[in-house]
Amino acid sequence: MSPFRASVLTLFPEMFPGPLGLALSGKALAEGRWSIEAVALRAFGLGVHRNVDDTPFGGGAGMVLRADVLDAALAQVADDRPMLCLTPRGRRFTQRDAERLAAGPGVVLLCGRYEGIDQRVIEARALEEVSLGDFVLAGGEIAALAMLDAVIRLLPGVMGGAESAAEESFAAGLLEYPQYTRPADWCGRKVPDVLLSGNHAAIAAWRQEQALAITRARRPDLLSGPTSPFGAGMPRPEPGAATHPAAVASNATAP
Repeated sequence: MSPFRASVLTLFPEMFPGPLGLALSGKALAEGRWSIEAVALRAFGLGVHRNVDDTPFGGGAGMVLRADVLDAALAQVADDRPMLCLTPRGRRFTQRDAERLAAGPGVVLLCGRYEGIDQRVIEARALEEVSLGDFVLAGGEIAALAMLDAVIRLLPGVMGGAESAAEESFAAGLLEYPQYTRPADWCGRKVPDVLLSGNHAAIAAWRQEQALAITRARRPDLLSGPTSPFGAGMPRPEPGAATHPAAVASNATAP
């Protein structure tokens, strides 16, 4: 299987690989499990000053990245990989997106800057507009690093155990349960007894209930969304109710 290939189109190629060159992602990069190419948009700029932007038609503040410049850069890296445009107006990038990309040959990431990107190149190249969240960054580079980190750690052989990824936040549609390690008693705060019991079934049940409670309190939208472990549109279980997806589905459909 060919290594995962990431191409990042940016005005600041020196930002890559950045933190992705460290820790697990850095080790995987050195081992050839994935590769990254930072494409400098300025190299495709026009004129003596390599201009990549211009004023917006219709007026307004800021500058807009030119369609002709971006198209030339995209043409250099375009292949069968998905092409994502990082913009605050895009749909939110999720764990499901990370899983989808990790299962493919790689990704092309176009980092926005200034006031935005000429809409025509987004349409012509069928770019998928995605956002890191409901906030605005100075550019798409930090978002690209975060998204790539989410993808790379899912590649085969990058993390030590597949079960680690399977039990994390969002992997099963819930936020992750609390974690504890030694010492068992720290400043009078003790580890829950069930985690010291050795009863694996009881531990699994406790973790499921904790994950459900945390998700209900912090991200209730996950319990009724399309990634809900209880199925899209399923009723949110109340505290103390059956929490296993199969049990909830059975209760919801019983006559």
